[in-house]
Parts: sequence; structure tokens; C-alpha cells
Amino acid sequence: MTLRIDISDESDRVVFTLTGRIQAEQVSELQALLKSELTEQSLVLDLREVKLVDRDAVRFLAEIEAQGARLRNCSAFVREWISRERVEMQLSKTINEQV
Repeated sequence: MTLRIDISDESDRVVFTLTGRIQAEQVSELQALLKSELTEQSLVLDLREVKLVDRDAVRFLAEIEAQGARLRNCSAFVREWISRERVEMQLSKTINEQV
């Protein structure tokens, strides 16, 4: 199964409903799509039907959430992984700034 993306509007937000797998191969496509849809509306990614993610996808989700997107229906496992990746990314950034 690949990644399927459905786009809908909910009053003041654009909702991307993702179904299937989010892996490194889909991250760049997803980034481009999200950029093209950026408007004054807030962005929501509904992850209810996501069955598999890899590390690149988790890092992407962490970054997009840090930029203000909302992750809806994110599984506890993916949420925990995002939290850990965010800590690791911050630590890496701090180390690079000190060098």
C-alpha cells in the first residue's frame, strides 16, 4: 500500500487525510503538496488511517507540527516517536550551534 492523500476544507482549516504508509519516498511529495496548499487557513494532518511510518516521516511530522500544523488522530506510538525525534533534533541543533 502506498500513501493516499485526501484534501478537504473545514471552515478555517485545510485537512489532509493520510491513508497507508508514510515513508521517505513520500515525504518530499507530501512537503511539496503542503507548500502548494498553504493559505491563511491552518493545516491539519489526519493520521487515523496511517498504518506505517519510517524515521524520515516521523521527522517530517515533527517539523510540520513545530511549524504550526496540527496532527489529528495520531497514534500513541507515533506521538511518542515524534517526541523523541524532536528532543534528538533539538540536541543536534544545540551541538551544531556550539561547534
